[in-house]
Amino acid sequence: MCYGLPVALAIVTGACSSALAAQQTNGTETGALPGSDLDGAPRPSAAATRTTAAPEIDGVLDDEAWAQARLIDRFVQQKPDAGRLSTERTEVRLLYDDDALYIGAELYDSSGLPPIIATLQRDPNTRDGDAFGITLDTFNDGKNSFAFFINPGGAVRDAQTSDDGRVSNAEWEAIYDLETRVHDGGWTVEMAIPWSTLRFDGSTDRQTWGLNLLRRIRRKNEDATWAPMDRQWPLYTVSRAGQLEGIRGIQPGRNLYIKPYALAGEPSGSLLTSADTQLEGGLDLKYGVAPSLTLDLTFNTDFSQVEVDQQQVNLTRFSLFFPEKREFFLENAGIFQFGDQGTFRQRNGATNRDFTLFHSRRIGLTASGTPLPILGGGRVSGAMGPVSVGVLNMQTQAESGFAAENFTVGRLRAEVAPGLDVGGILINRSATSDGTGDNQNFGADLNLQAADGSLLIQSYLAGTRGTASDGSEEAGGLAGRISAAWRDPFWEVVGMYRHFEDDFSPGAGFVRRSGIRHGYGTVGIHPRVSWPGIQELNPYVETHYFADQSGRLETREVAVGLDLDLTDGSMVQLGVKDLHERVSEAFSVSGASVPSGSYDFTEVSAQLEASGARPLSGRINVTGGGYFGGNRFSVGGNVLGRLGPRVLLNLSAEHNRIDLPDQPRVTADVYGAKLDGFFSTRLLTSAFVQYNQATSEVITNLRVNWIHAPLSNLYLVLTERRDTAGDQVLQRWVTIKMTKLFSF
Repeated sequence: MCYGLPVALAIVTGACSSALAAQQTNGTETGALPGSDLDGAPRPSAAATRTTAAPEIDGVLDDEAWAQARLIDRFVQQKPDAGRLSTERTEVRLLYDDDALYIGAELYDSSGLPPIIATLQRDPNTRDGDAFGITLDTFNDGKNSFAFFINPGGAVRDAQTSDDGRVSNAEWEAIYDLETRVHDGGWTVEMAIPWSTLRFDGSTDRQTWGLNLLRRIRRKNEDATWAPMDRQWPLYTVSRAGQLEGIRGIQPGRNLYIKPYALAGEPSGSLLTSADTQLEGGLDLKYGVAPSLTLDLTFNTDFSQVEVDQQQVNLTRFSLFFPEKREFFLENAGIFQFGDQGTFRQRNGATNRDFTLFHSRRIGLTASGTPLPILGGGRVSGAMGPVSVGVLNMQTQAESGFAAENFTVGRLRAEVAPGLDVGGILINRSATSDGTGDNQNFGADLNLQAADGSLLIQSYLAGTRGTASDGSEEAGGLAGRISAAWRDPFWEVVGMYRHFEDDFSPGAGFVRRSGIRHGYGTVGIHPRVSWPGIQELNPYVETHYFADQSGRLETREVAVGLDLDLTDGSMVQLGVKDLHERVSEAFSVSGASVPSGSYDFTEVSAQLEASGARPLSGRINVTGGGYFGGNRFSVGGNVLGRLGPRVLLNLSAEHNRIDLPDQPRVTADVYGAKLDGFFSTRLLTSAFVQYNQATSEVITNLRVNWIHAPLSNLYLVLTERRDTAGDQVLQRWVTIKMTKLFSF
């Protein structure tokens, strides 16, 4: 029995009562939450001004054209004082001509203190420092957008978003011209975005787009937007954007990009079958076949510059999920998503780490992450009116006992009514060299989101079938889900049911746990309090229930937790879990054996994540309690040190100690050190070393990336896997690779 659970529940209940009392005392309206109804505020509009003399992009807004542009200067806080005007003045001006959209922003700071520049790395986490954000809904559909987040050092995080911000693709790389400048009174942004970078309807003479702007002042933990929006929404929630007007007579251009590469590599190591020097070349082509539809072709595809996987420790009897990191597959990946999708607003009972029908890591990578050669392939992705479409075909080459395979994916999704979309997907994976069989998957999904975003209903039905190497048909299976989630500024309620048959086996996807009936529910609140140091708290209760296909209980988990968002940007998470596990077959963890049987135990956890705005920050998490008849203690985290914006040191560690009856103590540790150096926003270096005690391996990844022209790179990469027990190099690659983008 869990004795800690009632105590924790009492603590959380007390916290909830105090929060409610604080709300009743501090609310400006009867029953109101702190702050204003920002989502109900009128949407602002702005106009861009045509210019005949393009400004010089130098970070100084002294060109005559800027004086003619209309001023945008009213920014409303999302936090900490929702509904009030920003504490510092921000002035934004928009110009355009036949070639580009020009954005000029003066971000003043009356304190005289310099802005916080966390890093110069590509696609930085802009929450760790000051930032200026832009989102453009170029089809004005309230769903899709192009987003740019810029820090004072000139580092940019650019992204394509869809589903009104539910899906964000930060791997999209834009062409733009940008300069920033820090001065005594704040900092300045000057930017040119070519029309060829953006997708829009060129057949319309008069453009009307969705627009929103963000000013982040990190030392105050202040976010303010031009179009007012509640703090629960990120900037790319374009259904809450304002309007951009005044743009006329522009064309998106040909949108043709050709990117060849040349590579020289030197492989070695005991696990490699060939140590011959590699001299290779390949080609990527991108063409905008329609304003919102893109064709991508790739030949002799190479990903040698991609950073190695983060090492993980598996303390469960189920498979680990490793995310995709390869640029080609990450672009427009949201269109192909099908399965359990987590959202940024609700607590999620299941995410893509539990099930995704298509997981692109199954293409050109072994189960251990070793690359296999990809001959090439193609993809068409984008939208045709209210219908999003994705078609992918990739062909791999046989190597080292692995058959050549072909992967084909087709995905459609249509918005049939405001907030309601339905879709389908077909997947085929087949061997093309030795006839080792094939696997087909199909699925349909339906999602409904209320106009104010408070209600989200998600559902899917999927199936799999296959053929063995001898031509016999393998058993297939079905999987399904239905869930409903409610989230407003105060309440959060989620209910979900999933069903996976025993023989459900997606050959091109990932499923963590088959043969289950899974129920999930959670209730929580998000009061915004006026307590010293605390911005928002989230007490909650949640439960998971897993049964096998006969209805027999396998796992039951009841958890009580409390999450705190602090005013300095730090976070605290506390939790207690009461668990029941029925193990039908014995399994091992790092050499220790967990026998079959039923187990009841309690687990307590705590996590602190310090604000990334500090020069020294980090995260620590501690978990302890029972573990399948024994005990477990785990501690992990990282320390992040910033030596100005140019040097970033990240030290990480995870220690796990397991004591099971009548067995020696088991430890499973992972350690890592990563040093990033940024000589500029165009010359980046990285050294990443990891040690995995469970496999007795040291993995080293050294990279130099010189961006010698827009979206054109020169890479120097060393990757090595070393067996410390046998003192031998398992795999080593030294690679130099050059790419060059040609745009038309």
